[in-house]
Amino acid sequence: MNALSAEWVEKAESDHRAAEREMRVRKEPSYDVVCFHAQQCAEKYLKAALLEHQLPLRRIHDLEVLLDILVPINPGWEATRTPLLLLNDYSVDIRYPGETATKDEARAAVGAMRTVRDQARQDFGL
Repeated sequence: MNALSAEWVEKAESDHRAAEREMRVRKEPSYDVVCFHAQQCAEKYLKAALLEHQLPLRRIHDLEVLLDILVPINPGWEATRTPLLLLNDYSVDIRYPGETATKDEARAAVGAMRTVRDQARQDFGL
């Protein structure tokens, strides 16, 4: 793995830990934070994969657009489309008033994040 991809993986892992940790909080958990970090983990893993394949890195948060760039080079990522679509809504809006995640949404976001993470870690041999 190239050095820049490895940095993105480390950032993704940080978001993974944050989402998993906040999901375990018993008193006043922030499900918004869980969903945001789950999305960020997936986004950073996608960007690491793009960089690893020497594909252009776009400064966007739309996971489906990033996936559409990656799939022609690495078709195995297609299996993550549904989880990525679920996470796509948590990149921006969840951080601001008007949107609030529920416990069930946070659980689903963590499940989706784990699916994406598993695919990425398999690809990177981690």
